[in-house]
Amino acid sequence: MTTLHLDCTNGRRLAYRQSDGRSGLTFVWLSGFKSDMTGTKVMELEAWAEAEGHGFFAFDYSGHGESAGAFENGTITTWREDALQAIEQCTRGPLVLVGSSMGGWMALLSMLALKDRVDGLVLIAPAPDFTDKLMWPEFDESARADIMEKGVFMRPSEYGDPYPITRALIEDGRQWNLLDKPIPFEGPVRILQGREDPDVPWEHAFRLVEAMTAEDLVFHLIKDGDHRLSRPQDIKRLKATCAEIADIVSANG
Repeated sequence: MTTLHLDCTNGRRLAYRQSDGRSGLTFVWLSGFKSDMTGTKVMELEAWAEAEGHGFFAFDYSGHGESAGAFENGTITTWREDALQAIEQCTRGPLVLVGSSMGGWMALLSMLALKDRVDGLVLIAPAPDFTDKLMWPEFDESARADIMEKGVFMRPSEYGDPYPITRALIEDGRQWNLLDKPIPFEGPVRILQGREDPDVPWEHAFRLVEAMTAEDLVFHLIKDGDHRLSRPQDIKRLKATCAEIADIVSANG
């Protein structure tokens, strides 16, 4: 599909892709930290949704992919605002939010703001609270000093060049922590998590099982799965999971 651009009311300009489906249900993809809407999972899910007659919507947060802005200026507040503006301005009707890694956090935050429209959640290696509960604890004293005194630490990455972790990102993220209290949602939830994930330990993702109030919640632990879960068998599982959620939503009316 063609990439379009949305001029948000907050002045940001976001890139997005969108298609309407005959089912009336729209799957919304929320990307991970430093990821964008050109990844394997999102492209595969987009094709699946179109083939199944569902609507599909994906976008890039500011400072990511084809959207305007600098990555280092982003915070959880920033990207949550991006998600809400994009979803509210570009979609209609019931939604299933599909979030990968940080996108899982964004999916949960979006669900809490758009409760009446979100009928289901599919979370892949979800990383709610990651700035406070995963990132900050793993930093050594030197990295923490750079963040607090210089305002930024260049974090090495297995996936490319080092990238900036700012003091603003760390401090802002704390106000959006979710795992320390119940997360109200009564729709179906499916969590896909790799046991060999080096970025989001499965124990962290599993905390959602206890935190969420949903009764129809299934946690799939893939024994040999990594963080990305982008292998053919992982993609097949993701599509089957989304199809299951679509069936449940349809049956629930």
